Amino acid sequence: MRKVGPYGVETLPGVGAVSSGPASLAANSGPASLTAGNGPATLIDVPAAPAACRGALTERARLQWRLADGGDPAALAEEFLAAHGLPLHDLSRPATRQHDTGACGAALYLSAAAGAHLGGAPGAAPEPAPTLPDLTVVVYGHRPARATAPHPPASPWWLGEWTESWTPRQHADAVDQVRAAIGRGDVYQTNLVGHAAARYTGDPLPALSRLGALPGARYGGVLTGDGWAIGCASPETLIEVTDGHLITRPIKGTRPATATGRAELLASAKERAEHIMIVDLERNDLARIARTGTVTVDDLFTVRRWCDLWQAESTVRAAAADGLGLADLLRATCPGGSVTGAPKHAALTQIAALEPVGRGASMGALGWVAPGHVDLGLTIRTAAADGQHLHTWAGGGITWDSDAHAEVAEAAAKTAPIRATLAGR
Repeated sequence: MRKVGPYGVETLPGVGAVSSGPASLAANSGPASLTAGNGPATLIDVPAAPAACRGALTERARLQWRLADGGDPAALAEEFLAAHGLPLHDLSRPATRQHDTGACGAALYLSAAAGAHLGGAPGAAPEPAPTLPDLTVVVYGHRPARATAPHPPASPWWLGEWTESWTPRQHADAVDQVRAAIGRGDVYQTNLVGHAAARYTGDPLPALSRLGALPGARYGGVLTGDGWAIGCASPETLIEVTDGHLITRPIKGTRPATATGRAELLASAKERAEHIMIVDLERNDLARIARTGTVTVDDLFTVRRWCDLWQAESTVRAAAADGLGLADLLRATCPGGSVTGAPKHAALTQIAALEPVGRGASMGALGWVAPGHVDLGLTIRTAAADGQHLHTWAGGGITWDSDAHAEVAEAAAKTAPIRATLAGR
């Protein structure tokens, strides 16, 4: 007997899901692969997945959705997870499993464009890697222990020169346009992001997986699909929920990881003002989904290290409002304030007007979900592969005190370790 759920998603008991509507679904087909070089490669290494599970995961069902499909990606994700034994309708209480469905948890990826869509923001520029979906949910179980088959020899890896989507002059001009908008009172801060692409040959998955080993990569790992892959080295928590407790850890403020750089970061009035604006924005986002009076800020402007950079991080905590589900959590927190600006909707409008290409896999959400638990990283320090190119993105928050040339240099400093790692250096 067939069951037809929301958005035309048709499920078959014990089989997973197939598509009879706009969303593209695949189930029980094993790990997804990206065909490159001499043949397909597979990898399951989901950011924020439990360490004990990473070597034993096997794919059970998959949902993929693009903006052109229409509908509400947050609701679709919540309903798909519930249909596959992972209910996240009430994150305010400790998880209780009614019966064992065999599902361990799931990877969840939401693009920046999907997050902007949830917030009612205008459409952005065309995506440089349109193969990538805007929402992916992959449900995993555990496979029986068995001997690992030997991997075929890797094809030679070659990465070409990076081509930027805007020149340093165009980037600097966009910074000046944001400063002019701040002067008019349109925004207080806007985050600008640039993109670059490079051709490659060989299997991109080993290169993308190396990103997870970068120092400070709290959300290191890889998510793959048919013809695409995302590698993440993000240090930033977009949203974490455990037994009804909400946490976000916004990062804003960057300097070289030297003693002088640390002192400069701590002393910078511009960086502190930029940071506190975003902390206030995140407090507001959490207050929409928290019990009244429970939002607090810990560790304000704490300096932490990512690769060869110091960055300022704060921790915002709250208790989840009764009945808070995954869909409302995503609507309140996506896209992250530290990569949009304040006010968020006005900043997103300006981003859509100024950035030459879409943000693709960057500035979105990627991580692990399970009953009673959500741990999503903000996809900064992230790269993606389609069939022909690797893509990277980097940027920074622009305030009235920003210097255009310094902002261009900061974006280059953020992307340099990513590009070096992808190249194998």
